[in-house]
Amino acid sequence: MKVILTGGAGQLGQALRRSAPAAIAGTAVQLITTTRSGGEGTIALDLADAEACRALVQQHQPDWLINAGAYTAVDKAESEPELAHAVNAQAPGAMAEALAATGGRLLQLSTDFVFNGAQGSPYRPDQPMHPLGVYGASKAAGEASAASALAPERLCILRTSWVYGPVGKNFLLTMLRLMAQREQLGVVADQVGCPTSTAGLAGACWTVLEQGTSGTLHWSDAGAASWYDFAVAIAELGQATGLLSNPARIQPITTADYPTPAQRPSYSLLDCTATRETLGLEAVHWRQALQQVLGHIASSQASPSL
Repeated sequence: MKVILTGGAGQLGQALRRSAPAAIAGTAVQLITTTRSGGEGTIALDLADAEACRALVQQHQPDWLINAGAYTAVDKAESEPELAHAVNAQAPGAMAEALAATGGRLLQLSTDFVFNGAQGSPYRPDQPMHPLGVYGASKAAGEASAASALAPERLCILRTSWVYGPVGKNFLLTMLRLMAQREQLGVVADQVGCPTSTAGLAGACWTVLEQGTSGTLHWSDAGAASWYDFAVAIAELGQATGLLSNPARIQPITTADYPTPAQRPSYSLLDCTATRETLGLEAVHWRQALQQVLGHIASSQASPSL
């Protein structure tokens, strides 16, 4: 089975590369990975170039394309709407159009930010999207452009939330750095969602390919948290794993206390019940997943080779 993976240098892309199965349904997996700059066994691909996206699919004619690449700078997107839409909306549409011609299938990664957070209860996959900012709107447009080009049975949209892992740029790694440098940190406590480990998310992605799943799915780790809750857990578990000796005190603040260019949903928890049943995967609580990631970071730092 030939699989193209975009965004191979990102935190999810790296997790997907590490966990790629040797074979799916008895067929060896040939993974073709793209990154923005190329190198190290990857192909250079600028997702802002729709024609390059089409050409990549036409050249390699994959059975599946996992579009894990995205413009994810939520605040910066407010001042770069054209670039955000080129990467998050036009690229998925171009790849889907090419896949429609070559006979491939698309796994499109999306986000909880396609919802406005106003309903105050977990969002089901079939609910209408109402994004608040440019980032969410561009991802919603990417879902729509892919859906308009591909037959439903050849498209899977997988929305997720608050993604983090042991590499890349994410809330966990930022907090570990700041907690080691400062005595006190204020963290927003009135935005609720669920942290999602890249390891678990990558596993869900590969299960989609193994089962040939289509439709719109929601995936996050289990439970609910505010950013404050997440930060407190990072401090507690970071100290327990030896990554932090004397972590900063975490103080809850409101969204109004920390204004940002982009408006964020106050409640973006995703209802993953149907997805877990469809994929046959058990829920892992976000604190348990966090502990595993911190343990991995701690063991990596203790390695003599690093």
